[in-house]
Amino acid sequence: MERLLQAGQSYGYYEYNTEKEFEQIIVQQAPHIFGDSSIYIDIKKRIGDSIITIPDGYLIDFSFVAEPRLYIIENELSSHDPYKHIGSQLLKFAISYKASGRKIKSFLLEHLIANEQALKQAEQGLKKAGYRNIDDFLESIIFEKPVAAIVVIDQTTPELENVLSQLTMDTDIIEFQTFKNNEDSIYKFTPFNAEIRAISESKSTTLKPEELNTVVVAAREEGFEKEFLNNNRWYAIRINASMLDKIKYIAAYQVAPVSAITHYAEVASIEKWEDTNKYVLYFKDSPKTISPITLDKDKKGLAPQAPRYTSIEKILKAKKLSHVF
Repeated sequence: MERLLQAGQSYGYYEYNTEKEFEQIIVQQAPHIFGDSSIYIDIKKRIGDSIITIPDGYLIDFSFVAEPRLYIIENELSSHDPYKHIGSQLLKFAISYKASGRKIKSFLLEHLIANEQALKQAEQGLKKAGYRNIDDFLESIIFEKPVAAIVVIDQTTPELENVLSQLTMDTDIIEFQTFKNNEDSIYKFTPFNAEIRAISESKSTTLKPEELNTVVVAAREEGFEKEFLNNNRWYAIRINASMLDKIKYIAAYQVAPVSAITHYAEVASIEKWEDTNKYVLYFKDSPKTISPITLDKDKKGLAPQAPRYTSIEKILKAKKLSHVF
């Protein structure tokens, strides 16, 4: 089993005994997991009439200032059956959501009013987004925009990926693991919307989250020739739910020895890839060749390992990779 070493101390992987214990840690660590631009609402209330479900919580996310979004939260242990627990819960919510919109709005408003800090954050966010008041804001994120889901789990599994691939609701997975040394704990996770948050918090870039419209993928020679150039597609990409309706272009960074972005294409459609929670991007036309945007020799950790977001405008103007991100 995986272990972590910190200041000479060894931390072993900790298996949670109950979902309640796991969820308590998630709520405690919510500011770190979901960020300062989100409001985690720890509410468990029954929704639905004929089909009843009780989500573990809700998240109001302001990662995109002009486009706030509502997520439901499911905190789960991998030891539970993903079909009976996660799949069933999300499916029930998707079916009950519209009919329960007024009830959801009522208890979200009640929670915000009762929590001064959360209400202040919501009011600041909704004003930046151009809403008149809290009522107008909740109406929009509940009834006018598609709701998405976030599954927080101790270990993701192929079974979970398969379950989520069958759902129409956009879903992000956050793998949250705990390592312990006696009473000390270390938490291992990738924060929600990590790259988008990094862009909004960065002082070294002029790029804004609202300008993101391109995904840059790392491509090896064989896959690049076969899929990107000949089949006009790229598949098995993990994409944040918040980015699915924003991606208009895809760019290929050819790994070493090329070490450069060399082509881009306009995206025609994005679809789920087989039995996974990943996606395949189909191109409108054949990819376009551009002057290579080479990896900076003096920049470590800049080469894309996983999909990264930027704007097509930055790519077309860039001379080196540091100009892209």
